[in-house]
Amino acid sequence: MSNILVVEDNPMNMELTVILLESWGYNVGQAEDGAQALDEVRKGNYDLILLDMQLPRMDGLEVLEHLMDDPETADIPVVALTAHSMTGDGRKYLDAGCTGYISKPINVPRFREQIDEYMNASV
Repeated sequence: MSNILVVEDNPMNMELTVILLESWGYNVGQAEDGAQALDEVRKGNYDLILLDMQLPRMDGLEVLEHLMDDPETADIPVVALTAHSMTGDGRKYLDAGCTGYISKPINVPRFREQIDEYMNASV
């Protein structure tokens, strides 16, 4: 079974994302902020990280930079999640090193397709 870490500070978004992923058969870890995400990813064996880009204290780009700088976590695909989908945001996150980009609110059928695509690409 594949393991996905969800990094999300909004409890409702976290709950929805976790419920969906678990219903599709994934093991899901959770982190509410960047520091917790970095601790959690070192404890787990994650195949994919879904990273909210608007986190308190340490934003998603800072978390991504830490993940990429650590040889233990550098190869884990990271998908940016954000409600702030302005023109150019997707390119900014891809250029920073994200594998992909998903806008919130999520479209459930499309979200499942995207997760499947990212998981199949990482095996």
